[in-house]
Amino acid sequence: MLRIEDTDRERSSAENVEQILDALGWLGIDWDEGPYFQTDREDRHRELLALLLEKGKAYRSKATAEDVQAFKLRYGADRGFRGQEEGEGAVRLRVGDEGEISFHDLIRGETVFKRRHLDDPVIARADGTVLYNFAVAVDDLDQGITDVVRGEDHLSNTPKQLLVIEALLELGVGAGRQPPRYAHLPLLHGPDGKKLSKRHGASSVQELRAAGYLPEAVCNYLSLLGWGTGDDRTVLSRQELIERFTLERVSRNPARFDEAKLRWLNGIYIRNLSPAELAERLHQYIALQQPDHLPALERRRELLVEAAEISQEKIQRLDEFWPLAGFLFEEERTFDERAVRKHLHGEGLALLAEAERRLAGVEPFTRESVAAVLEGIVKERGIKPAALYQPIRVAISGTAVSPGIFESLAALGKERALARIREALARWGAVAAP
Repeated sequence: MLRIEDTDRERSSAENVEQILDALGWLGIDWDEGPYFQTDREDRHRELLALLLEKGKAYRSKATAEDVQAFKLRYGADRGFRGQEEGEGAVRLRVGDEGEISFHDLIRGETVFKRRHLDDPVIARADGTVLYNFAVAVDDLDQGITDVVRGEDHLSNTPKQLLVIEALLELGVGAGRQPPRYAHLPLLHGPDGKKLSKRHGASSVQELRAAGYLPEAVCNYLSLLGWGTGDDRTVLSRQELIERFTLERVSRNPARFDEAKLRWLNGIYIRNLSPAELAERLHQYIALQQPDHLPALERRRELLVEAAEISQEKIQRLDEFWPLAGFLFEEERTFDERAVRKHLHGEGLALLAEAERRLAGVEPFTRESVAAVLEGIVKERGIKPAALYQPIRVAISGTAVSPGIFESLAALGKERALARIREALARWGAVAAP
């Protein structure tokens, strides 16, 4: 069930709700019921709040934070606050001092809270608007929620919600129903062992999408944080995760979110796509996240599958594609001055000139025929391949990084590749090959 818990009006904007739906949709996580909004159930919440007040399970109190502090100074810091019926003010639930609230956490085991340590919790404001812990408990009971899986930062809320459910059940509300089962997940930490924050990198699903991660890789990686299969397998399909996941195998210790590992896993998922599938993902990504590149991409859309194929082994995220292979689509290229200084001078230019002459006679202009010519030059000259390939790479792409040189030349096509090499030779002073 998808329930939007929007009792906090300031935090529950339409934009935030849309972000939730967008994130779930992108990850491929759907639901059977809903979305339901708690604010649509205000009449039900007020009805049961009135019932608790009428039956003496709750009371109105004007006690302030200072009053609660004074109470604890008098009776001890671990003593739960107890107020008096004052006829007005916020609504507090009566806890009582005897006994305890306990539940079996599916991850943490038996969890016990002594009643005398718990404050009478505020469940509604003075104006009658209910608070989160009351609304959640009512809705869990009414909607027959069986399992609640959430972060351990909600652990302190659980006894408050169980107290509300207990009081309602005693009054015959939800007769025959049981409280949900609870499981409190460990929070995520960064690689440094500290609580995950912006300093560790992307911290929302939308940021991961914008960074070029695939939804199936994100889902796979997040599933493994604090949980394992027992056989150390890392790459698991959604169906395998569904079949193998159990709450009993979730660790109690904080899991570490390491974006370097996510990048690695995302690279595996990228390489497992067919070139056509990767091309489609890249087109969608560029249209959404890099729209400035879309016109150039559309002008040479026929190149996209080939460009995806020759880039597949070198990228780990979708955002890395355009810096690597964008030169195949763009008519103008920006030259990296350091790469020019390193590779387009002296012998580099001489070898580039020789490559131009040899490539001009290549027909058909395929990866194999280009490779045969360039490897022939390397062998004849007795040079390292990079001595020849890097000047060509800088000439055609503007940088010292690209997909494989044979593949890049073939993808550009003979006419465009030779034009770029000749432009570089003219710009930086062609010399005759020795």
